[in-house]
Amino acid sequence: MPQLPPGRRPFLGMLAGLGLISLNAAGQTPAGADGYPNKPVRLITPFPPGGGADAVSRILSIGLTRLWNQQLVVDNRPGAQGNIGTLLATKAPADGYTLVIAHQGVLTVNAHLYRKIGFDPLKDLIPVSLCTVQPFLLVAHPSVPARTMAELTALAKREPGKLTFASTASGPQIAGELYKSLAGIDMLHVTYKGGGPAVIDLLAGNVDLAVASPTSVVPHVKSGKLRAIALFGGERMEALPDVPTAAEAGYPALGQNPEWFGIAVPAGTPQAIVRKLNQDISTVLESPEAQKSIRTLGLIPTTSTPDAFAQRIQNDYEVWGKVVKTSGVRTEE
Repeated sequence: MPQLPPGRRPFLGMLAGLGLISLNAAGQTPAGADGYPNKPVRLITPFPPGGGADAVSRILSIGLTRLWNQQLVVDNRPGAQGNIGTLLATKAPADGYTLVIAHQGVLTVNAHLYRKIGFDPLKDLIPVSLCTVQPFLLVAHPSVPARTMAELTALAKREPGKLTFASTASGPQIAGELYKSLAGIDMLHVTYKGGGPAVIDLLAGNVDLAVASPTSVVPHVKSGKLRAIALFGGERMEALPDVPTAAEAGYPALGQNPEWFGIAVPAGTPQAIVRKLNQDISTVLESPEAQKSIRTLGLIPTTSTPDAFAQRIQNDYEVWGKVVKTSGVRTEE
């Protein structure tokens, strides 16, 4: 299942406690993956530092580096709501030495939202494992005179087109558009490359609202710099137990398809390596330290088999395709 000033140093401080992750549950190496990895592995993160994808990347980097005794290098490649970095991963050699953060928006929304993304999310990548699941969080700058979805809806109806909302990827964007449609309101959408840049502008009051991954905004809600309006999920969140869900506010449709992060590799990667990666990712994410750190960031650690992850991507691809079509939103790119 994480904003901060420019740069990654303040954000990395949030993850300092991960340095002692214990990895005692490693199983046997799958046949055909002996000796893997025997050199550094690159993990492409298709979003900038300061957001949920970056948080998951760095948790995995610490844990897998310790487990493998080989460096897992995080390579942030933001742009086009995740399309640029993900496309880069699909063009990499299928040898297990390039991984990519598989993001819900990139793999299940972008193909419906953009005219051309340059890759087929269902064919050009092999899903390895789900890593986290989390609701989108609707937050407001303190200057916005609304504390609930009912108050926000009423405000937007009184002042149509005046409120602005930022999104950190295509998933949050379409979730915001779905809220607009369900509530019968008009708000201006502002696109950002990721959670870090969006939250910087939100904290400065340059935009009024944001639909974001919890990782990007939970610390600012806790400090009082931002106000949480609602979770676009089915259950309340451990990190912000007092924040109601959209379902509680009368919008159950907003919580049916939460955001997720996972790991994928280029199509053609040997199955033995896929199985070993799945096993090792589970080992890292099931450690008590990683579990605690991930939940503190507002994410829910959630592993899966490669087949189960592939099925989830397929199902969400179909669901979000219908949502995008209904919303009428489409880019010109």
